[in-house]
Amino acid sequence: MSEMLSKNPSITTIKNILSLHVLLDYFGAKKLHQIRDGSALSATMFQATGSAPGSAGFVNITDVKGGKVAFGPKDNGGNLDVFYVKSVEEIPYNISVIQISKLFPSDVAAAPTPAPSAMNLTHIMSAHGCKVFADTLIANPDASNTYQDNIDGGLTVFCPLDDPFKAFLPKFKNLTASGKESFLEFYGVPIYQSLAMLKSNNGIMNTLATNGDKKFDFTVQNDAEDVTLKTRSTTAKIVGTLIDEQPLAIYSIDKVLLPKELFKAAPTPAPAPAPEEAADAPKSSKHKKPAADAAPSDSPADSPVGDAADQTADNNASVRLDGGRLVAIVLSLCLGLLLL
Repeated sequence: MSEMLSKNPSITTIKNILSLHVLLDYFGAKKLHQIRDGSALSATMFQATGSAPGSAGFVNITDVKGGKVAFGPKDNGGNLDVFYVKSVEEIPYNISVIQISKLFPSDVAAAPTPAPSAMNLTHIMSAHGCKVFADTLIANPDASNTYQDNIDGGLTVFCPLDDPFKAFLPKFKNLTASGKESFLEFYGVPIYQSLAMLKSNNGIMNTLATNGDKKFDFTVQNDAEDVTLKTRSTTAKIVGTLIDEQPLAIYSIDKVLLPKELFKAAPTPAPAPAPEEAADAPKSSKHKKPAADAAPSDSPADSPVGDAADQTADNNASVRLDGGRLVAIVLSLCLGLLLL
């Protein structure tokens, strides 16, 4: 490894070289010495990432004389000069770590690549639907320099798409100069976060604008495959990946995320008061006299009222009848006494 590191390669070149040494198949010591037909061609992570042109990301594995196993990248002209040394760790059919004699020689993987700090952030944004945000960032040199200075150490950017940010521009123009700078820096996070890392790490995330008690943070939350960013007043969703090459990741979001330090959340409307009875409305009488022409009710609730009325009428008739009988008896007695 020291020979490679002595050339001071960029982190992207190191990534390509290392990914060439990760085979996308299981090769333990036993399998290496029992390769069918004596030779096999295996894809690597370098091939799978799409960084390798053509089939440069494949590695040839061959059993050679003397019980040795040799390796050679496909773009190495057929030379097999890297040899298996020993097994370091094996979890059968899942993971195998083996020691080899030296790095796989590959001009493609070792080719110089631009340093991350040389990447043009605003160009990447403009080419993938975030031109309005990129132009606004270019117009603010202090914020733009803050982004650029953080690339080498790791940077994740969330840029709003053109339509929502264009609609927001009138509010942005009303901010103070320091407010504009903090607002733009609020969309950058000073660490590298792949999409897989964002999906597995929910919680509060500080930004380039974070400064002591001025938090300028937001909450990352995921739901299945969706990743959302939340502040007190807004929720935005990641809708695209512009670039994801460590140490830089840029994602597009569908809304303009508003930091609570610059924008207050809309107050929750109070519930409407219950309607009050008008002061001059006539009050209902406790003893309401039924209308004479009211139709009788057929409901069961009304039926007991009718039965009570009939019972009262029967009782009154009985009283009248008994009274008549009493009068007749008294008169008969008087008439009998007179005759005597």
